[in-house]
Amino acid sequence: MVIALATLLHILILVYWLGGDLGAFYSSFFLVDPARGVAERALALKILNAVDMAPGTALILALPTGLTLACATSWLLLPPAALVAVWIGHLVWLALAWVVHLRHGGGAIVRRADTVIRWAMLALLAVMGGLGAARLVALPLFIALKMLLLAACVAAGLLVRHQLVPMIPAIRMMLTSGPTPATDVVIADAIARARVVVLAIWVLVLGAAFLGLWKPQ
Repeated sequence: MVIALATLLHILILVYWLGGDLGAFYSSFFLVDPARGVAERALALKILNAVDMAPGTALILALPTGLTLACATSWLLLPPAALVAVWIGHLVWLALAWVVHLRHGGGAIVRRADTVIRWAMLALLAVMGGLGAARLVALPLFIALKMLLLAACVAAGLLVRHQLVPMIPAIRMMLTSGPTPATDVVIADAIARARVVVLAIWVLVLGAAFLGLWKPQ
């Protein structure tokens, strides 16, 4: 039963990550469509932001659910206390991410804390995954490679955030004063760059899923 539940939780990460990303990806086309009215584009933005929390949540829970499944199937032998600590840490991170989302930024301190955690997780996953892939620490190869792919996903998510920054004042101007050719160009360019990175994330996530099925040692 434990293995079945852990497997289900980890599969749901894939389902909600790709499903949510697809919904946000599709909504972005309505957001940048100059033929749509402001109300329609505002609704598209609202849907995009809401749906995007599915992959955002999946990214944060990918590691604890993956480690739980690895321990349940004896691929890893972690002390129960360590696994509990991982879950607590990631649930705290998840709460911070949701505060940032629900409060449209969450305040400078919360937003900065979320960003620091993402950079720390990127470094930790990259180091552990790299050491495991090089056989310098005792990790199954597929788990080490999945850590590297997850690190790449975290990095890609940070890149998307950076790419969308120029869009924020243009969005505000569109919603308050109406769209202009200049704001439309800024929004469309930012979304176009972000879409490329999102497509790369899909490849990374599918690669991680394939490794989980293949399990090279």
